[in-house]
Amino acid sequence: MSVQTLYTAATGMQAMETKLDVIANNLANVNTTAFKKGRANFEDLLYRHTIPPGANPGGSGLAATGTSVGLGTRVSSIQTNFKQGAYENTGNALDVAIEGVGFFQVQDPSTGNNLYTRAGNLSVNANGQLVLGSANSGRQLQPAITIPQGATDLSIQRDGNVLYRLQGQNNSSSAGQLQLASFLNPEGLLKLGENLFQETQASGTSTLDIPGNNGLGVLTQGALEASNVEPVQELIDLITTQRSFELNSQAVQAGDQLLQLVSNLRRF
Repeated sequence: MSVQTLYTAATGMQAMETKLDVIANNLANVNTTAFKKGRANFEDLLYRHTIPPGANPGGSGLAATGTSVGLGTRVSSIQTNFKQGAYENTGNALDVAIEGVGFFQVQDPSTGNNLYTRAGNLSVNANGQLVLGSANSGRQLQPAITIPQGATDLSIQRDGNVLYRLQGQNNSSSAGQLQLASFLNPEGLLKLGENLFQETQASGTSTLDIPGNNGLGVLTQGALEASNVEPVQELIDLITTQRSFELNSQAVQAGDQLLQLVSNLRRF
């Protein structure tokens, strides 16, 4: 039935439009620190069963396959790919990349809730505390780490231990230890923008531990994790998505032409 063709093809066009939005967001964030690309997943919709498999229409024997017509598709989920991104050496002592599993935990100053990020571009605020991003962002690392005024030779070890030296001292002192958070299902985290994720029931509760322990990654000072978007793959997906949209639009045109033929029938 050509009317059903219009509705079925329309679901395909809507699904491809959503996929195109995902690809556009991936490409827009190709240079965003520690960005994790998304992927649109699809599922088919209901089926109209004229003859179900195994039915016995008219007593002619069991139908081996049946007659079923699908009613289209929809986006079932947009999945986050947490594949490790490449590393960019910056030489900045407060830039830290995570090699492996884990998130930095920061506190949102407006709500007091803990948020999570893979971006390690850290700064020191006016109180000497390590914060995410610019010094006035207010998103303080948790557990809190304070760098004393006049500290030099700041060093962040692979296990997260933060060392510094004061003028006149030969030995380094520890300002604390960076810890990483892990989740049973990181794909269940809620994306908030600004390189931040929020814990949800789907992700499970966070578990804090020292870098390198219990499967967590380790830290590299003077580097940042780059976006894991692969531009070539995204461009290929862009082409296939565009062609899929065009094929569905042609199905709409074919259904419209059938309806036009029916409406032009004349009784002689």
